[in-house]
Amino acid sequence: MNYFTIPPTIALKPYVRYFWVLEHEFGINEDSYIYRSVADGCVEIVFHYQSAFDELVADGPAHNWQSGIHFQSSQYRRFETKQGFGIFGAYIYPFAVPYFFNVPSERTSNEMLSLDTFLGNGGTELEEKIMTAPDNYKRAELLAAFLEHRLLHARIKDNAIATSIKHVIHAGELNTVEQLAYKFNLSTRQFDRKFKEYAGFSPKMYMRLLRLSNALKQQCNNKPLSQIAYECGYYDQSHFIHDVKAFTGYHPGFYFSGKAEGTEYLYV
Repeated sequence: MNYFTIPPTIALKPYVRYFWVLEHEFGINEDSYIYRSVADGCVEIVFHYQSAFDELVADGPAHNWQSGIHFQSSQYRRFETKQGFGIFGAYIYPFAVPYFFNVPSERTSNEMLSLDTFLGNGGTELEEKIMTAPDNYKRAELLAAFLEHRLLHARIKDNAIATSIKHVIHAGELNTVEQLAYKFNLSTRQFDRKFKEYAGFSPKMYMRLLRLSNALKQQCNNKPLSQIAYECGYYDQSHFIHDVKAFTGYHPGFYFSGKAEGTEYLYV
């Protein structure tokens, strides 16, 4: 399994965290691969340029998933392919959704839309270019040009609230909503409303997602689960277990065992 990242252009760096690539060719005894996407406060634009994945849905037939946008989510999803695969994606901040697409992030939370559904003909044309590109560096170049062009025409912008969201993501501080509102010179009600518009979730929910993300980054460190829970700001072990199960579908003991679906690339 091959996983690597590509840095964004300077113009996109405030909005795109990185481009990424995941590739895998099946071995002799492999007949399928299941990927589980866990809850995440950021957004992914995804292209399956080698074999499509089917989303596994409990109450209906599988949904074919070739390319599209997986918006910030408080849910986990499961996908399966029966062939070797190649995936190219962009991992972007949630406030980039209004900047790139002129849609408040709160309207897109927990959505997963194909590019043609979300962007019409422009999405179809982009998908064709990405799928036929000679390599992943060219794919990064094509997607960067597409996003930079959309950025020029952005109508919905609030740089102050975008800065606050990046602060929440990167600062590593366990702030209350009141402290964050004060830090960014807004009333608690104003901050809560604007944050949800640009992040897709209330500050309290978003900080839950960030705690989860920070905890899952500890997967390969062989730390005791109690230590991970403490360092990531969980009140107690039961709080940690509840959130991991709610946002990944797994008990933390299994998720951190290295056997969870979709985590194989972390251990390569």
